[in-house]
Amino acid sequence: MWTTTIARCTLPTMLKRSSVLACHTLRTGGRPGWAAAISSSPSLHLTWRQLRGHGTQAPSPLPSNALGDSPGVRQVRALEQERLLEVEWEGSGQSLYPYTWLRDNCQCPLCTLQSAQARSLLLSQLDIHTGVDRVQVTDNNKVSIVWPDQHTSEFDPEWLRKRCFSPAARQALQEELFLNERTYWDSELRIPTANFEEVLHDDKAALAWLLALRRVGIVYLKGAPVEQGQVARLSQRIGYLRLTFYGHTWQVQDKSQANNVAYTSGKLSLHTDYPALHYPPGVQFLHCLSQAGEGGESEAVDGFHMADQLRREDPEAFRTLTSLRVDFTDTGSDYCDFMVQSKNHIIDVDSDGRVVRINYNNATRDSVLDLPLHQVQAFYSSLKAYVQLMMRPENMLTYKMEPGDLVTFDNWRLLHGRKSFQSHPDRMRHLEGAYLDWDEVMSRLRILFKSVHGES
Repeated sequence: MWTTTIARCTLPTMLKRSSVLACHTLRTGGRPGWAAAISSSPSLHLTWRQLRGHGTQAPSPLPSNALGDSPGVRQVRALEQERLLEVEWEGSGQSLYPYTWLRDNCQCPLCTLQSAQARSLLLSQLDIHTGVDRVQVTDNNKVSIVWPDQHTSEFDPEWLRKRCFSPAARQALQEELFLNERTYWDSELRIPTANFEEVLHDDKAALAWLLALRRVGIVYLKGAPVEQGQVARLSQRIGYLRLTFYGHTWQVQDKSQANNVAYTSGKLSLHTDYPALHYPPGVQFLHCLSQAGEGGESEAVDGFHMADQLRREDPEAFRTLTSLRVDFTDTGSDYCDFMVQSKNHIIDVDSDGRVVRINYNNATRDSVLDLPLHQVQAFYSSLKAYVQLMMRPENMLTYKMEPGDLVTFDNWRLLHGRKSFQSHPDRMRHLEGAYLDWDEVMSRLRILFKSVHGES
């Protein structure tokens, strides 16, 4: 029986548009997807509202044909003037599909390499102004289209329904694919916790771990062997490690002639790792092998939550940090010698204004500041406002790792730091770290979901 802290009450404080949520059995209302993945775990009890997240805008209500059991096709109709195929679903609702998109996505063996689930049809061969010859619903309830050149395409109703072009259906599919919504938290968060060995050997435990990592941004794993190599073992549960200039894995210790401020006993201010790269690692693992007798507590802040708070409290500072690119640099020798340079926004947002990545490390922020003179003071004022938000006691989570603890977190979202500590020859603080990219993590999450639930 999987009895981790994730499975009990891990998220007591949900912020922004939410009250404190009680831990009770998941109620999905028949809604498939990631919520079902959690409900199948024997002891993981979170509501759909908790899973869906409360730090980002909730999706608009969905039409009856956007989710739930797959309806059959009642009838199809070609709208010649609009060049759209209208599909009327049994029960209620309809969907519209452009002719060009349908021809481009023909699923027949001539147009799609089935073994790779990849398109074989060349764009140069696609008539982007095509009409249709005839459309019908087949005896097995598939949508059949005969094109002017007499090529025939058949589409499964569930395949079509999932790719409906309505705004609500598109939003639902994007959330299913990418899990973009997040659960915001503050200093009162009880970090979701699981058992290291169960995550390694049980697909349901691994799926719940990765879902919590995506939604909350930080998950604790307990019970890892107190020896090097465990971050590499954990990475194999997902795929492979991200190699950087510091190696596949790296040892966080107080070192003489340190090539990184993390390799000292001093305080580390809140930061994300590696903004000196244009594509920083997405996920970080840290495994405690030995803890300092005095000091060394870890600190973490929800950078997405703080960015949204900055947007509300100081919109001009938010605009500055999302529009100005800042120089970062890192120079030294480790896995090999390196001299990296990047330009990043402190806060990255997508085309919808949603925060997608934080890039901030005060240690590697370059003395080169490629800004016009009149923007320099505004940049410093904006960055100071963001950092002061993070430093508020009510926003900062503090915890102390013990040998065998392994923390996994979203390096694009969390800013983490460390209190200073005393180094003693007989008790040296030692963490082993590693990176992965979100592409690999999300790939494994989708595969685990399909493995556990048999759904695509």
